[in-house]
Amino acid sequence: MMKNVWTLWIFICFAAMTYGQKRNPIAWKETSRAFWLKEMDRMARPVMRSLAHDSLKINMPQITSVAVDNKEHRIQVQYVEVLGRVLSGISPWLALNDGSEEEQALRKQYRNWTIQALKNALDSNANDFMRFDLGGQQLVDASFISVAFLRCPWLWDHLDPVTQGHLIEAIKTTRQFRPVFSNWLLFSAMNEAFLAQYSTSWDVMRVDYAFQQLEQWYVGDGMYMDGPHYAYDYYNSYVIHPFLSGIMDVIDQKTKNYDSMFAKIKLRNQRYAIILERLINTDGTFPPSGRSVIYRGAAFHHLADMALKKRLPKELTEGQVRAALSAVMRKTFESPSTYHQNWLTIGLYGDQPGLGDFYNNQGSPYLCSTIFLPLGLSETDSFWTSKEEEWSSKRIWSGQDWKKDQSKVIQ
Repeated sequence: MMKNVWTLWIFICFAAMTYGQKRNPIAWKETSRAFWLKEMDRMARPVMRSLAHDSLKINMPQITSVAVDNKEHRIQVQYVEVLGRVLSGISPWLALNDGSEEEQALRKQYRNWTIQALKNALDSNANDFMRFDLGGQQLVDASFISVAFLRCPWLWDHLDPVTQGHLIEAIKTTRQFRPVFSNWLLFSAMNEAFLAQYSTSWDVMRVDYAFQQLEQWYVGDGMYMDGPHYAYDYYNSYVIHPFLSGIMDVIDQKTKNYDSMFAKIKLRNQRYAIILERLINTDGTFPPSGRSVIYRGAAFHHLADMALKKRLPKELTEGQVRAALSAVMRKTFESPSTYHQNWLTIGLYGDQPGLGDFYNNQGSPYLCSTIFLPLGLSETDSFWTSKEEEWSSKRIWSGQDWKKDQSKVIQ
């Protein structure tokens, strides 16, 4: 009898282990590419699958911040918002052609969904047709769609000519909105960079104005003011640095008039990447400072973008950046209330409505997709194959010796 019970117990334990491995085969290494893919898929699937099936407006909750200024309007614009924010983060991954059999199958599914989703969003006969002329917020959200296409030319190449034309007109439609005198200047400039890349004409002045004004707002040590006054928040990472970098990459192909400015932007990009890495605590938390903290891991948009572009400064290894970003991802997604019925909640660590800003809706938190940008690097790239290393906070707060931080004058 005891022998039979012991045999049964061994069988149950083995079955549980096997079942657990099948259910979650990547939990053993949470800095692995598989872990990142799992989290990306969990976040993006409800959005892209729904839009591909022309049912986003049916499935997507109509949630806004408790401090919302105009609830009806914020709900109206949430669809362009969620599309742009998800695409801006996953688009580099869509352009790859390698990976494991499972990853390639997943990518094929997302490619199919994305192309059909864009068709539905831009087809006036579709249920999920998205207007780009409802208000100034759509200038913001169109720019994230522009970012996605600049990060992934594959998307443009696989759209049919009719949908390409609709997208160009949709982006141009947002020119009617006057940007707020802040990082919004970069939204206008990014849309023009998209047009410079994929259409026959673009507005040079909108780009030049953004470059010249941001130069005036540079305050030193790799950071910019977001408008006439400095505020301590993460907008240097949410928007300013990655947008300056992305626009620069396009305009550098058109003219050499900005060479000296671009040289400074690149140095500032590197310095701010160093600052961001130092802000990641030993457990993946980071200071919940300033507005828009419900964007979660997008606080490290710039660090992820620098890794994707292979532009990390010498002070940062790919192994430590991968580990640090993985820790942020793990922390910001681990709360049981991070998702409600598969949709992201408004919060930083789970559902925290009090952290919302007046402009937040159900689409807003999806800017966190930008933390997944390094998935646009091949699985054989050194970002994924290099040895995992402890990031600065892990080393310092465990008593290890480490390099001190050093401010830089980049004028």
